[in-house]
Amino acid sequence: MAQKPSIPKGTRDFSPLEVSKRTYIINTIKAQFEKFGFQPIETPSFENSDTLMGKYGEEGDRLIFKILNSGDFLKKADQQAYNKSDSLKLTPSISEKALRYDLTVPFARYVVQHQSEVEFPFKRYQIQPVWRADRPQKGRFREFFQCDADVVGSNSLWQEVEFIQLYDEVFTNLQMEGVSIKLNNRKVLSGFAEVIGEQDRLIDFTVALDKLDKIGEDGVKKEMLEKGISLEALENIQPIFGLKGNFGEKVEVLKQLLSKSEIGLKGVEELEFIQNVISEMPLKSAVLDLDVTLARGLNYYTGAIFEVAPPSNVNMGSIGGGGRYDDLTGIFGLKDMSGVGISFGLDRIYLVLEELNLFPDTVTANTKVLFINFGEKEALYGLKAVQKLRDSGIAAELYPDAAKMKKQMNYANRREIPFVVLAGDKEMNNKVYGLKDMISGDQEKISLEAMIDKLT
Repeated sequence: MAQKPSIPKGTRDFSPLEVSKRTYIINTIKAQFEKFGFQPIETPSFENSDTLMGKYGEEGDRLIFKILNSGDFLKKADQQAYNKSDSLKLTPSISEKALRYDLTVPFARYVVQHQSEVEFPFKRYQIQPVWRADRPQKGRFREFFQCDADVVGSNSLWQEVEFIQLYDEVFTNLQMEGVSIKLNNRKVLSGFAEVIGEQDRLIDFTVALDKLDKIGEDGVKKEMLEKGISLEALENIQPIFGLKGNFGEKVEVLKQLLSKSEIGLKGVEELEFIQNVISEMPLKSAVLDLDVTLARGLNYYTGAIFEVAPPSNVNMGSIGGGGRYDDLTGIFGLKDMSGVGISFGLDRIYLVLEELNLFPDTVTANTKVLFINFGEKEALYGLKAVQKLRDSGIAAELYPDAAKMKKQMNYANRREIPFVVLAGDKEMNNKVYGLKDMISGDQEKISLEAMIDKLT
C-alpha cells in the first residue's frame, strides 16, 4: 500500500475558502500601499548566500534555509571541514544560495543593483513568501507571506509618521479595533548600553531584551548575565523593565535615564517628534505606545523600531513590525542611503481575523448559480445562459456530467451555491429557466433577462 503523502512541518496547504480570505487581506493591504504612493516589485525566492548571511544577527543566520549546490555538491566540498564534521565551515563550500529570510535585505540588494533605474526617494511594496527554519508553533510557520513597504533615500521622520498612519489605515479597513503599534528607537537602546557601560555588548543586550515577552524579566536578566553583562549594569537599567504611563510620561523618564548619553537623547527626540505629529492627527483604530524594551533583535535597525500587537483579547504574537535602517544598503556598496520600512504578517493577521470573526461574508462568496446537466441538448442550452450570466458579472457554472439529480444537487449544497437552474425540454421550448433558491427552496420559471436582474 502506497504511503500517504505529507508536507514539511511548518508549511500548509490552503483550501479555496482559505485562499479567498488570504486574498481579501492581501488586497486590503495592497490598496493602502498604493494609496500611500508605494510601487510594487518582486525579487527571486532565493538569493546568493552572501547576500543574506550576516544581516540578521547570529540567531537569524541559523534560521536561514540553505540550498545545496546542484549536481555532485560534495565534489567541491571543503574536505577538511567535512572530515571534522565542521558544518559552519563546510556549508559555504556546498551551498551558495539560500531561501530569502525576509523581504528587506533582498530589497536593499535590489536598490543597489538597480540604483540607476529608480527615482529616490523610492517607495516600494512587496508581497511574497519568505522562509525561516524556525520551530513551528501557533502563528509561526517555516513558510509564510510578508507584505512589506519601504522607503529609501530619505532621512525624514515624516516617513515614520506615514508608516504609523499606514498601519492604522490597513487595520481600520480590516475592522480590527484595538491594535497596538509599539514604537521604540535603536538609539535609545544604544543609550541604555552606554549609560551602563556595556557599549561593546549592545547586540547581546538587545537580543536578550527582545525576548522579554517570551521569557520574562528574570529570563532576560539571566541571559544578559550569561553574555557577560554585569549585575551592576542590570541594576542601573532596572527602571526600563517596569516603565509605566502614557507616551509622554515614558519620554520624560527616558530623558532622565539617558541624560548622559548623546545618542540616547537623540533617540528620545525622534520618538517625541513622531508622537507630537500623531497627536495632531489622531489614529482611527490603532493605539500608539512607547515600548522601551522593544528591540526586534535585528542588527540593521538604526532608528525607529515598530512592532504591532493584535487586540488584547487575542493570544497572538506580533502581526507586523519594521524600523529604520540607515546603513543597510551600505553593506552592498551604496553608502548614505537611509531607509525605513514595515511589514505585515499575513498569516497571523488571518488567524486574528478568524478568531474575532471579522471576515466579511462577501469574502467567501463563490459560484452564485449552478446549472443542472440533464444531457447534451440541455447542457448546451444552459451553457449559453452561463455565458450571458458571466458577461453580466455573475459567477455561474454548468455541472459537467449528466449525473443523477441528487448528486448534482448535493454538489451545489456542499459548495454552498445559493441557486441552481433546472432546464429540460419544456423550459427550452418556452425559452425560460427553472431557478431554485437553495436556501428557501422556492422555485420559479424565469427568463434569462429576469434571472440576470435577480442575481445581479
